[in-house]
Amino acid sequence: MRKYLRKASGLFVLVTLLLCMTAFSAAARQIHIAIGDLANGENLNFLVAVEKAKERGIDIKTSFLKSEEIAAQAIVSGQADIGMGTPYSLMQKVKAPIRMFYQLSTLRFFPVVNSEHYQSWKDLDGADIAVHARGSGTEAIMMLMAKKNGIKYNSVSFVPGSGVRAGAMLKGTLKASIVNAPNYKLLMKKGNGKFKVLPLGRINASDEALYANQNFMKNEPEAINVIVEEMLKTWREINKNPSWIMEQRKKYGLLKGIPKEDDDEILPYYQEAVENTAFPANGGDEESAKSDFEFYSVSGALEGDPKMLKVEDFWDFTPLNAALAKVGKM
Repeated sequence: MRKYLRKASGLFVLVTLLLCMTAFSAAARQIHIAIGDLANGENLNFLVAVEKAKERGIDIKTSFLKSEEIAAQAIVSGQADIGMGTPYSLMQKVKAPIRMFYQLSTLRFFPVVNSEHYQSWKDLDGADIAVHARGSGTEAIMMLMAKKNGIKYNSVSFVPGSGVRAGAMLKGTLKASIVNAPNYKLLMKKGNGKFKVLPLGRINASDEALYANQNFMKNEPEAINVIVEEMLKTWREINKNPSWIMEQRKKYGLLKGIPKEDDDEILPYYQEAVENTAFPANGGDEESAKSDFEFYSVSGALEGDPKMLKVEDFWDFTPLNAALAKVGKM
């Protein structure tokens, strides 16, 4: 009898050890975030929120890839878990098993041309332009304006990074592009009067959103909830005081290697974004998704009547609603 008790005891210890190892393995699962952009000031707020999530025990790896397309492919294939962008076309046309779950920012961009060559939208008929990436908000805006003005571009180049596009315009290698507010100001300041912004009007649509593979969202709800909570808290702190982001950058030692010129534009970027309410305090909702449907349908990223599109086919607000239940709505 004693022999069987020893065996049972040993088996119990072994099973307990295996269960502990399994639990440890699940808890230690690393979350891989793929960003199809350069590491720059525009994603500093996101990087700060990631550091906050790490402090709460979430193991996160962040990779900066060459383009949003490559990042999206990594999410779809399961090589990465979370991406950044607005992959409406990918979800509708390819039926990619991904969903957006957090609205990072709304569109605030400036189409800029070299006035020595172009003066109006009509002048861009047959011209070469550059945008951030395929499927990005910058591409959607330029396609929308082409449709509205009855023009067709000769070519559309994908050049990640608003600062990179602005630099190319200053060098003369680009004559028409679209940039964010700080880089628009940079072009006006350093362009010796040769740059002109084309009229755009107000566009209320998502510029960037977080999205994830649906299997990941199902299997890692706790991790994704923590990330969303920290996004909400970080965005709200920035909206209260844009200078806060610079304190956090110093605290976590972020973006150490960027050029001084780009460094100088970080705070102005956040001040401008807050002034123009570019950072949603509640992470988006069904109404913001419907605004996206209207914009991205007109621009060509989505097909069909926007009123017939279903929010649940593109968004999953489960993590956001759970986070808002904890941190409260504003």
